[in-house]
Parts: sequence; structure tokens; C-alpha cells
Amino acid sequence: MSPIRPPADPPGDDTLDLRLDELVTLLEGGHVDAELLDGDLLDSVATWNAAHTSAGIFQLVPVRLERDLRLIARWMNDPAVAAFWELAGPETVTAEHIRTQVEGDGRSVPCLGVLDATPMSYFEIYRADLDPLARHYPARPHDTGIHLLIGGVTDRGRGVGSTLLRAVADLVLDHRPRCTRVVAEPDIRNTPSVSAFLSGGFRYAAEVDLPDKRAALMMRDRALRHVL
Repeated sequence: MSPIRPPADPPGDDTLDLRLDELVTLLEGGHVDAELLDGDLLDSVATWNAAHTSAGIFQLVPVRLERDLRLIARWMNDPAVAAFWELAGPETVTAEHIRTQVEGDGRSVPCLGVLDATPMSYFEIYRADLDPLARHYPARPHDTGIHLLIGGVTDRGRGVGSTLLRAVADLVLDHRPRCTRVVAEPDIRNTPSVSAFLSGGFRYAAEVDLPDKRAALMMRDRALRHVL
């Protein structure tokens, strides 16, 4: 079955659409236009404020490999996580995945999600418009993406994920004023994850075929932030 195409943007948003062929050329050429970057990468995540949520006080803390690798690698080896992240194995597997971001150009920032002073989740905040994902949907400049895993089994299945997704999306929108929407692409088979995004204020936009999975394209729109 062919992937469902995202619905058209509302009238008046045409100027926000990023031409996909131009973005692919930029990505494949290893550079992007200064107008897209313009000091708006993600190196300020460490300064983002804590969020007061119904689950507790939550903060994103950028990963430091020497401090956090053992914990994140343990989470990646949880069968429920490994089924979708595919990073099970020795710590070197997780280290390489994280190091690519930490030593990269600021388009993606791996973070611990710390709830009431306890690390309990792992997030990746990334520039979706500068990511290969942008080949698969009508990306807008400054679209920002989220990847998430909940580390502790006791924090799963009770709404914590939805609460944190809403909080992180709001942090993105608060601190990235040119970002008009936060996007995510959980595996369509990962029903709990898709449900968490829906409960966290995201809308289902499309089903898309990515190189490694069929994904549910989810979006949280700035314009609908206080409606959902």
C-alpha cells in the first residue's frame, strides 16, 4: 500500500514550505543555506528551563558520554526498547550512536530526561528540516523533531510518556520561536508510542515509508498548542 500523503497546509502557509528537492540537494552536498542555520541550531538546549508537569519537575540534560553511557546502553538493551531502536549490544554500539551527535554540527542533541532529579528517559532533539526525514514530507524551515525512549519499566504505560512529550514539545516551541511545529516519526507498529504522542498533543499527519521503517508522522503545531 502506498504511504498516505500529508494533508495540505492551511491557506497562507505556503511561504513556510521548504522545497523538498532543494533540501535534498543541500543535505547530499553536506551543507545548508545560511538562512536555514542562521544561529538556530540546538546548542542552547542545556540552558532550557525545567518544566513543571503533573508527573514532577522535568528537565532535559544534554548527554555526556563519560557520565551517561552505561545507563543509556542498559536502556537500549531492554527488549522493548531494542525492538525499535535497534541499538542492543555492547556499550560501544550506543556510544557510537551518541558520539555522532555529540561531535556533530548541532543538528541533533541527545539528552537525558530527568524527572524529579532522577534520569528516567532519553530524548533526541533534532532539526527535522535538516534531517533525511525531510525527504519524506513537506518540511518547513526550523521544523524540530523528537525521539524518545522511557528507560524504566515502572514509568511506562501510565501516561508519563505523554506528559513528557507535551512538556518537551512546549520547551521546543518556547525556546525556538521560528519553529512552527514539532514533528516525530515513531514506528507505526509501536502502538504505545503512537498513542503517547497523540495523548501528548500531537496529531497524526501521515503514514510514511522511511528507509528503516514505516512510520506514523506526528506533528504538534504551534497554532494548536493551546487547543490540544
